[in-house]
Amino acid sequence: MVVVVNYGVGNIGSILNMLKKLGVEAVGSCAETDIRAAEKLILPGVGAYDTAMAKIESLGIIPMLRERVLNARVPLLGICLGMQLLTRGSEEGLRKGLGWIDAQVVRFDKESASGDIRIPHMGWNKVKPLQDHPLFQDLGEKARFYFVHSYHVVCSKERVLSTTTYGYEFVSSIVQDNILGVQFHPEKSHKFGFQLLKNFAEW
Repeated sequence: MVVVVNYGVGNIGSILNMLKKLGVEAVGSCAETDIRAAEKLILPGVGAYDTAMAKIESLGIIPMLRERVLNARVPLLGICLGMQLLTRGSEEGLRKGLGWIDAQVVRFDKESASGDIRIPHMGWNKVKPLQDHPLFQDLGEKARFYFVHSYHVVCSKERVLSTTTYGYEFVSSIVQDNILGVQFHPEKSHKFGFQLLKNFAEW
């Protein structure tokens, strides 16, 4: 069973609908009993970093999530802000992140961009895999995903699963053992997002 962690921030319904079409047993829940029983976890997220972290903290589920992800090695997929929450923290807020990935979240730097870029980065863009990983299996070179974000992750090269170019090259997905994160929204990315969620469910 896949548990989409429902802490009040994220496109829970859209993700669950995609998983249902895939024939994957899935629930949206923040109950510890469901998290404990999960074979895979998805951490979605939209909105502000501090708001999302405050909601997760208020539910008291971080110890259980940590146990399942870091100790039991349950596969986890962070989506958009959910990926950013896996890091130490963000320039967007003051709260500490979950800290499971040694990384930081920074705002798009217009001064470093080639040409004038609008923030947020919004719309379809290509993803360039840097590692051979099952998450991008059968997607091909023409795969495009839907992005909506003003901040992106900065981390060491070995944790970078893919990059995307928007003014400059930035990290669009990360990997560390059983932990995956994507900056884009698979649930808004039609057939490409469908394939990616299928790959995660089968990983």
